[in-house]
Amino acid sequence: MSNQMTIYDISKKAGVSIATVSRVLNGSTNVKPKTRKKVMDIIEQYGYKPNAFARGLGLNSMKTIGILCADASDLYLAKAIYFIEQNLRENGYNSVLCCTGYDVAGKQKSLSLLLSQHVDSVVMIGSNFIMTNDEDNQYIRDAAASVPIMLLNADFDCTNVFCTLCDDYKATQDATEKLIKSGVKDILYLYNSNSYSGLKKLAGFQNALLTNDIPLKKQLQQCFKGSHEDIDGVKNFVEGLYNKGIKFDGIVTSDDFLAVGSMNFARANHIKVPSQLQIIGYNNSILSHCSEPELSSIDNRLEDMCTQLVKTLIGTLTSNEMPQKTIFSGELIKRGSTIF
Repeated sequence: MSNQMTIYDISKKAGVSIATVSRVLNGSTNVKPKTRKKVMDIIEQYGYKPNAFARGLGLNSMKTIGILCADASDLYLAKAIYFIEQNLRENGYNSVLCCTGYDVAGKQKSLSLLLSQHVDSVVMIGSNFIMTNDEDNQYIRDAAASVPIMLLNADFDCTNVFCTLCDDYKATQDATEKLIKSGVKDILYLYNSNSYSGLKKLAGFQNALLTNDIPLKKQLQQCFKGSHEDIDGVKNFVEGLYNKGIKFDGIVTSDDFLAVGSMNFARANHIKVPSQLQIIGYNNSILSHCSEPELSSIDNRLEDMCTQLVKTLIGTLTSNEMPQKTIFSGELIKRGSTIF
């Protein structure tokens, strides 16, 4: 039993939080004697021996954080890695990065590898780590029994899992409503992912239409299944819709690369942006400056989210009670591709 015991088990048996167990193990004076005794009794009863997985054990800390990311060539994910690593380094922590790919098996294998390296915590970058089929998320729950798990831009309700995310739903809804109020009649929504974040953006777009009594048309909600580097593919995809007679005078996208591809479509077909077609991107990445006119894009506060995630992580490892969920509001950065 002793080899299997984790501080997660101790907290359940003692009826206290994981942070409290961690304080007891650290010898913190900030614990009531009665609570300390309760925790120590459980520890003695089960012969628990702290190991490098146990969170908050200053002396045993590896000072290393594992980072999981599906694809480091993705602009958004690459920037997140940069901000998180920078913040960790400033706080005296090293990091180990694994690029997992998008399939469940790859994610599980990479997470097991990081845990075998005795990291103090694991950061999962991007909402694609949360699967629609809840059984596929069990590997995250299992890992959270050993170390704190930090999720960037994903929402997952589980003990010892901490989420820092942007309200993608409201950000997309607000941007779409601004387009509607500027007189746009037919809005094409372009997206490329059915991840947690992707579905929230889609729902935000749909709600903006419904609250403005605009019918939802399937042909105006299109998923581009190509690579995030295939901007020409996006141009051709939008052109294909246009040539089929699908009419639109506004385009809202779930990612800047889709918006840039849409801008290229407009230029190739002599459609003036923004007077004839308004376009909105998402992520406010470097790509928003790579078109003429420059692209209006939703800033999902990535740098702020990464800073907050590391703050929560450090607080958790030093036995402080930290919020399990922190939500940021996105903000539309207006440039030349919209008229409002």
